[in-house]
Amino acid sequence: MAGAFRAKDLDAPRLSAEMLLSHVLGCDRLRLYTDADRPATPLELSALRELVRRALAHEPVQYLVERAWFFSLAFRVDRRVLIPRPCTETIVEHVLQHARATPGFERAAIGDVCTGSGCIAIALLKNLPQAHAAATDLSPDALAVAAANAGALGVADRLTLLEGDLVAPLAAHPAGRELHYLAANPPYIPDAEWDTPGMVGANVKGHEPEGALRGGPDGLKFVAPIIRDGPERLRPGGLLLVEIAASTAARVLELAAAQPLLEGARVIDDHEGHPRVLWARRRG
Repeated sequence: MAGAFRAKDLDAPRLSAEMLLSHVLGCDRLRLYTDADRPATPLELSALRELVRRALAHEPVQYLVERAWFFSLAFRVDRRVLIPRPCTETIVEHVLQHARATPGFERAAIGDVCTGSGCIAIALLKNLPQAHAAATDLSPDALAVAAANAGALGVADRLTLLEGDLVAPLAAHPAGRELHYLAANPPYIPDAEWDTPGMVGANVKGHEPEGALRGGPDGLKFVAPIIRDGPERLRPGGLLLVEIAASTAARVLELAAAQPLLEGARVIDDHEGHPRVLWARRRG
């Protein structure tokens, strides 16, 4: 499987093979090695072959097994939500570093815009046991997935899910005001990148929800309103962190500089060295 996936240029071919096999056998990945001599049944082999066929046609392995790992947590995912990616962990890492170093911020009030599977808010709540979060999404289907993940990961009592557009639901709910942190992973792929062959993978364009990916002609259709309106939801000293397209980093910094409530704006690189997350502080 790994060799076939590698030949098709699939992401993480060995990991993908392990995920499919452990899913079919109903075990964790470690068991594949500790019980390597167990023969597969004909039914298991048939199920595995069908999943491999679909994976080779660029159907995301995470959707095939309905699970994705993010910040060492297992999230339920399906076609209603984006697949969480390592680059988004950059937001979680920087919030946790700041919260643990800043007195009073360990009991943070967190906002999460365009929450999707809930991965950002839930990962933060798992690592900040005194924090609470309010997460928004325009899609009720996505909020249903986030609710299921919050319940499965034991943070449902500290997460408020709000249906609506971008920051607007936060303004209308007590849980969305005076935030210590406002995080967002909005749609941000510019139209030119979406339309250029090879810029966006076939597994993404053909299977993940397009509305959660495309950010308009300049990639800022949703990013710009968050930078404009989000700081009003933050308390003085609170942080705004927004995932962006690398190609829009310079323009995003200009937008942040033009927002009078923000200071110290910079763009943080992700694990692959791409400029990925706007970081800015609310003046106060």
